[in-house]
Amino acid sequence: MSITQNISQATDGAGNEYLAFTLGSEEYGIDILKVQEIRGYEAVTRIANAPDFIKGVINLRGIIIPVVDMRIKFKLGTPTYDQFTVVIILNIAGRVMGMVVDSVSDVTTLTPDQVKPAPDMGSAFSTDYLIGLGTVDERMLILVDIDRLMSSAEMGLIDNKLAA
Repeated sequence: MSITQNISQATDGAGNEYLAFTLGSEEYGIDILKVQEIRGYEAVTRIANAPDFIKGVINLRGIIIPVVDMRIKFKLGTPTYDQFTVVIILNIAGRVMGMVVDSVSDVTTLTPDQVKPAPDMGSAFSTDYLIGLGTVDERMLILVDIDRLMSSAEMGLIDNKLAA
């Protein structure tokens, strides 16, 4: 069964379902209900003066959407683009956008007792965008609150006062 089939069958049952993806050597998860589709990486059109983590825009069936490279956003080294690199198309607050990740692994259901709060890292690292850490057997998923991350002022993608 493909990941796309799993997405279309995602339901909110006893646990929450997360799309698992990798950035560098870490595995992350986002709420499956925010995912519209998964596409292979394609060249983007760069926008002048955009922050480095905004790779540019793509034309998605007539809609121009911004694409964020999460490896650059999370400062995980120089990104490489290969056959596993994908763009996860998100629908957040009625806005469609893409995020580039190294690869997508699967859809995982986590019950509330499998999700632990993110440790307090003090001022060294902001955990504002983390839901917590999900554990499945020996795997650990860093669960990202994709709504908060993508609508944050520093991203400037959703409620950008400068675009008004």
